[in-house]
Amino acid sequence: MVLVVGGGFAYFALSGDDAPPPPTLQGKPASGADAEGAQRLRPVPPAGSFVGYRVNEEYLGVGVRTAVGRTSAVDGTVTVSGDRVAAADLRADMTEVRSDQSRRDDTLRFRGIETDRYPNARFTLSAPFTVTSAARHVKGTLTLHGRRAPIDVTVRGQRVAGGRLELVGSAPIRFADFGIQPPSVAGLVTVRDHGLLEFRLVLAPA
Repeated sequence: MVLVVGGGFAYFALSGDDAPPPPTLQGKPASGADAEGAQRLRPVPPAGSFVGYRVNEEYLGVGVRTAVGRTSAVDGTVTVSGDRVAAADLRADMTEVRSDQSRRDDTLRFRGIETDRYPNARFTLSAPFTVTSAARHVKGTLTLHGRRAPIDVTVRGQRVAGGRLELVGSAPIRFADFGIQPPSVAGLVTVRDHGLLEFRLVLAPA
């Protein structure tokens, strides 16, 4: 039975798609001056907004595979003034997170991040920062799996056409900080105790 299960998960590990690369700035930088005055912006999912995870799964006898899951069900507001982000309050529907394997997505409904029990995640910015295409470290608070904890986010950004703002970045996540038990299947498949939160946000005036 162990051989059958192990063989099944080896196939699972080797049959999935390659993990997508980390998010990068994709839009063409807007020309001209930044918008004046404070603006409230909201995510535009059809334009490529998403948040998600990147973790490493260890398959006994097979090796390590990177798993990536993302959702475009992102809402909230980002307040900007010129090239400065003054505040951000963003929410994601974790029940809409999808990876290249539906079996993984189904498992996360009741194990790991337990999306059936904790369907929403939320991020709030702790201090303003200036938007630049160079990496900046900013502080925020993440609510995930029913727990709140501070996180350190690496973010890049730029103004793009149509008065929009593009932000991309990531933050290291220790699962223990959020009371998340890394999923394991009979010791054959285990998820490491840390990962990355990743995002790409295309924001337009609300």
